[in-house]
Amino acid sequence: MVELAAYYRGKRVLVTGDTGFKGSWLVTWLLHLGADVVGYALPPEGAQDNYVRCGLAQRITHLDADVRDYARLASVVAEHRPDVVFHLAAQALVLESYRTPRETFDTNIMGTVNLLEAVRHVRTVAAVVVVTSDKCYENQDWVWGYRETDPMGGHDPYSASKGAAEIVTAAMRRSFFGSAGAAAVASARAGNVIGAGDWAANRIVPDCMRALFGGEAIAVRNPHAVRPWQHVLDALHGYLQLGARIAADRTLASGWNFGPPQNLVVPVQTLVDAVLARWGSGSAVPPPPADAPAPKEARLLHLDISKARSELGWRPTLDLDQVVAMTVEGYRAERDAAADLFAHRSAQVRAFEELARG
Repeated sequence: MVELAAYYRGKRVLVTGDTGFKGSWLVTWLLHLGADVVGYALPPEGAQDNYVRCGLAQRITHLDADVRDYARLASVVAEHRPDVVFHLAAQALVLESYRTPRETFDTNIMGTVNLLEAVRHVRTVAAVVVVTSDKCYENQDWVWGYRETDPMGGHDPYSASKGAAEIVTAAMRRSFFGSAGAAAVASARAGNVIGAGDWAANRIVPDCMRALFGGEAIAVRNPHAVRPWQHVLDALHGYLQLGARIAADRTLASGWNFGPPQNLVVPVQTLVDAVLARWGSGSAVPPPPADAPAPKEARLLHLDISKARSELGWRPTLDLDQVVAMTVEGYRAERDAAADLFAHRSAQVRAFEELARG
């Protein structure tokens, strides 16, 4: 594996979606590594957002903008001339995609087209990592993990948009990024990423924390659905390794899975029970009956990560107990109004790095 600080120190890194959950954690890690970060995203939704709580606006160059605005995005890339680009800006929720399918397709597909079109005209960029989702695969409810060679697809608008973003990325890479001096372009697919600072609606860990903060029982919508849970830092570790590696070896520029080990592919109820045990109090109940049938969600999904293990030397770092402990303690710091939440997040990054080296 690459020594991340040796590569990213002093690099100018553009992060789209920096105000989001994963984006804000990525910015925190890049600052720890000594990178010069430029963020491009919609404004944060509220004062509770991780981006706001960590004071990232005062630590980076951030631009409030939409990836659907090609002219603005192209001007930002041309002006700031990044060395590396991480594309995380997206509509990131399955249930929201049923409510806003057009916006989901526009953001997740054309946002990716716009980013890659902007980058291909700026020769400073050495590496681009387009972040999609494990849901980009055509889900057959298989018991084995999906491999990078499996078909893209998706039943719901979100999953379909991520599959399409993968196809777009591969087509743009083959058409425009094959020559010497062009950026190396790869895509990254992670599992169900969890960690402190996520307050999105209809995600199980934020739902748990809202209930626990309020002294209420947790409503568990799909207790038997099996998901590949992983801490946000495990996923970001894969993205950062990939960015550094493709900059040095463009033959690695392709699609990559960064999922958890098999023992973190567990039902929703198992994760909820672990969160309750770590929190030390609380309970879980079924949700009240809905007025309408629930939109379809996959029952079973996980990733085969043998390619990343063998070709990048990347491996998952945290087991289930460590994932839950780091997540719960991060939320506890938010609840207790930690004086410097950025310092708390940075300490978790350092702790993760130590575990990853071991």
